[in-house]
Amino acid sequence: MTTERRFYLTTPIYYVNDKPHIGHAYTSLAADVLARWKRMEGLQVFFLTGTDEHGQKVEKAAETRGMAPQDFTDTVSQAFRDLAARMNFSNDAFIRTTEERHKLACAALWKRLEERGEIYLGHYEGWYAVRDEAFYGPDEITEKNGQKFAPTGAPVEWVREPSYFFRLSNWAERLLAFYDANPDFIAPATRRNEVISFVKSGLTDLSISRTSFKWGVKVPGDEAHVMYVWLDALTNYITALGYPDESAANWSFWPADVHFVGKDILRFHAIYWPAFLMAAGLPTPARVFAHGWWTNEGQKISKSLGNVIDPLALIDEFGLDPVRFFLLREVPFGNDGDFSRRALMGRLNSELANDLGNLAQRSLSLIQKNCEGRLPGVVKPDASDAELLDAVAALPAQVGEALDRQAFHEALERVWVVTRLGNSWIDAQKPWSLKKTDLERMATVLRHLHTALRGLATVLLPFMPETMGRMLDQLAVPEDARTVPALATLLPDGTALPPPSPLFQKIVDEPA
Repeated sequence: MTTERRFYLTTPIYYVNDKPHIGHAYTSLAADVLARWKRMEGLQVFFLTGTDEHGQKVEKAAETRGMAPQDFTDTVSQAFRDLAARMNFSNDAFIRTTEERHKLACAALWKRLEERGEIYLGHYEGWYAVRDEAFYGPDEITEKNGQKFAPTGAPVEWVREPSYFFRLSNWAERLLAFYDANPDFIAPATRRNEVISFVKSGLTDLSISRTSFKWGVKVPGDEAHVMYVWLDALTNYITALGYPDESAANWSFWPADVHFVGKDILRFHAIYWPAFLMAAGLPTPARVFAHGWWTNEGQKISKSLGNVIDPLALIDEFGLDPVRFFLLREVPFGNDGDFSRRALMGRLNSELANDLGNLAQRSLSLIQKNCEGRLPGVVKPDASDAELLDAVAALPAQVGEALDRQAFHEALERVWVVTRLGNSWIDAQKPWSLKKTDLERMATVLRHLHTALRGLATVLLPFMPETMGRMLDQLAVPEDARTVPALATLLPDGTALPPPSPLFQKIVDEPA
């Protein structure tokens, strides 16, 4: 049994019926920041993302484009890989549900559930939404202009066909007991309440196979059926760790510490997934975190309105790290949020360029000019230094605590409290004036500013890895010292610092 501290986190596997958009980037970004932070804390991390490539919706999308389903999924899946690379995500693996290893894992889980009496053959008759790959009860259906719709807004059709079922109805009380025993399993709290309410209203057995389309994982022993997309899709989280080989090197990462999902797929992750796992005698994840949706300048995002936000276009215009920063700074993770170009530019100009960038440029320029470009010696701080240095020292624990709750906006606000403090402190200390009156004190002030900047850049490294990497270069912090524990080790007096250069460019005028 490994004694290393391990941390496993996942994004959803993204459905390949269309190209990536801002929602995909947002979910993966949150996972990437947490993964990077946990590595900086010294944990062994496994960060998984990938694509969900089966189901009727994909089959129809491929047919519409005149392509074979595998060729279609190959193309769209690559677009998600390209997004991960462009967003500088640090995922350790990228899984596709069309991989042979995944089909083997799905078959193994199916057989395990079947052997335990959790699966039976029947027939399904009910309202089915192709877009959601989900069935809905009569009480969930609304009608408008003769068309019936699911709660998600997807049109539904009446379906009757043979189907294998998972005995979900047997798991309602055990799920409620599980939620009670694991109050942090579903986050944020409002989503937890929704799930509990849904389960308390009663669960029916879940259709887990289809015969009306062929693009999916074949049911073991009955190839007329393909697996219902969610049993197939959810299994990816254990496929990637080697299941069904529980002696595989990565299996020790299971159970997952956090599954990141959008709120629209919470039900599948918070009800079906733990029920499947408990029924199979497998450990359950520690947490499922469901974030909200973005609107665009106050409007719901939709292809019909033509206001889908392309994350790659944002990066081209504003730069990668400012976009990464903005998406997790602007809105509390878990809430719905509105994307605004003006808000993005405001954050970039005021917080990145003015607050952080200006503090770094002023401080490092003064060291270059007045200390021959070398790090001043350490001097015991006096009372006037304590406010800044104590705030900097407390920052890693504060950021870590917020990230453990997936409160990314709180973590960044903690950082900006210290950033603003640094700016007020340099203004109060006036090291440019001390050069004329007290060279020793000037050097002390500059050393403390370097300490503050190192702390800020280190805790911001997961959010803005490229830019904060350049800032740490300018601070002469070695690559192997860019961790949370390494902050306790001071750089040697007299360390040579390279000439500073601006980290962020202000945007003067909004493009026409």
